[in-house]
Amino acid sequence: MQCESCGERDASIHYTQIEKNEMQTLHLCEQCAAEKGLQPGVHAGSFPLTDFLAQMGRSGPEAPSSGPCAFCGLTLDDFKKSGRLGCSHCYVTFDAHLGGLLRRLHGGTQHVGKVYLPPDPSRAEQQERLAGLRRKLDRAVQSEDFERAAQIRDLIRTMEGAA
Repeated sequence: MQCESCGERDASIHYTQIEKNEMQTLHLCEQCAAEKGLQPGVHAGSFPLTDFLAQMGRSGPEAPSSGPCAFCGLTLDDFKKSGRLGCSHCYVTFDAHLGGLLRRLHGGTQHVGKVYLPPDPSRAEQQERLAGLRRKLDRAVQSEDFERAAQIRDLIRTMEGAA
């Protein structure tokens, strides 16, 4: 695929941008991406996460060995070297290792950011989303994560007010 900006070089960066509910995908070469302010060529070997993964388990108790992923064959050492998991099954296989890693990187193991809601969700979708939020609220209260529970409570109130 050719770069959409210059039309001369192969596109190596695929950038998706969503603005005002409009999705636009650009296919750019590294040079044109750099001109647009995008960081081209971030390789796992030069990424700080790789160094962090290499140190994983050195401080504190070692997580139990999990063996390779039964689906793709990725080993924990492969993951530490590349910083990338092989497939979705790796999340289950390396769960004990990923939990500690995520806590150290992000301060928790649950996503706390915004969740995409399509414009004008149907009533059934809103009810389903509210039910999911109530389950999350219950889990947050049970685990005594009251700050997260308050955020979820506020989100529920906002959604119920809009309905």
